[in-house]
Amino acid sequence: MSLLRITFSTHNLFSSQLLRLSIFLLLSLPDSKGKAIWTAHLNITFQVGNRIISELGESGVFGNHSPLERVSGVVVLPEGWNQNACNPMTNFSRPEQADSWLALIERGGCTFTHKINVAAEKGANGVIIYNYPGTGNKVFPMSHQGTENIVAVMIGNLKGMELLHLIQKGVYVTIIIEVGRMHMPWLSHYVLSLFTFLAATIAYLFLYCAWRPRVPSSSISRRRQIKADVKKAIGQLQLRVLKEGDKELDPNEDNCVVCFDIYKPQDVVRILTCRHFFHKACIDPWLLAHRTCPMCKCDILKNLGLDLDLIIHGLKITCVVSIFQTMFSSTPYLLTLHLAQGPNPSYTEVEITHNNLKHSNQQIFNML
Repeated sequence: MSLLRITFSTHNLFSSQLLRLSIFLLLSLPDSKGKAIWTAHLNITFQVGNRIISELGESGVFGNHSPLERVSGVVVLPEGWNQNACNPMTNFSRPEQADSWLALIERGGCTFTHKINVAAEKGANGVIIYNYPGTGNKVFPMSHQGTENIVAVMIGNLKGMELLHLIQKGVYVTIIIEVGRMHMPWLSHYVLSLFTFLAATIAYLFLYCAWRPRVPSSSISRRRQIKADVKKAIGQLQLRVLKEGDKELDPNEDNCVVCFDIYKPQDVVRILTCRHFFHKACIDPWLLAHRTCPMCKCDILKNLGLDLDLIIHGLKITCVVSIFQTMFSSTPYLLTLHLAQGPNPSYTEVEITHNNLKHSNQQIFNML
């Protein structure tokens, strides 16, 4: 009976959880085609008495469908009590001497596209829309498809009301709108998700490396013991020193098939159980690596009572059990042994837990 294959199944394997986390993070990433947000610098100039006041600030954002270009002009309000410019007949109180003017419109009542089209049809060179009351200076990039030929920006409610009150008092206000900086909020989300994924991966690798030296310590000891046993078994094989007159020194006799050199007097040779012999310095490393006679393929170590197949496969089972018992000591799992017995293979399952590990190991080796 010899062991052919070992498979195992566990509950809540950490590696599968990490894989699911990775897939979730990758799927949660935003579309790489997400639009950038462009801020708008507003240079506001107005006169109060004999003083000319100028304010420069990054106080707005361009609409998603607005051309990114510089525009300037006097700020003009819609006529009437309603400042949302939703009525197609809305007029703007444009000063006669103004060659270029910008419409200041309140958000709400209709779509951004409709407001911008109303102002554009009246000759506005640009549109400034201020946000709802109660929103402070919060802004966002507007969606106004179909109005790509006119500059449109949004400013906060506080700044919009400030401009509204100045103009209603008869103050002549001009604004120069310039393109500001580009922001990519989706990129920040991408970086955060990527950082989370990398942190989880690094943590897993750290834990794996921290646990790994502890896991195979018994296996390493057993491997060293096996190697020592093999060397001891090889040492039991007969040695002989060739002398002048030995028939093995005849030029017509075979050479050492490991190094292909002829045998010479005083050469030390090792005689195997199959009666073939070779230079000791050649055959000892060969048997450690191959364990069979180079000529007839006889399993020399097995003839000496050392069955490496059984020992090595048993070592592999113990390794598997030790690794998963250490990493998942509170989680029961199933070790499935695939055994070949005659022409038909048999399958045996052993449940391994922290409490029955010793019993399970004994059960496994009894099966071998």
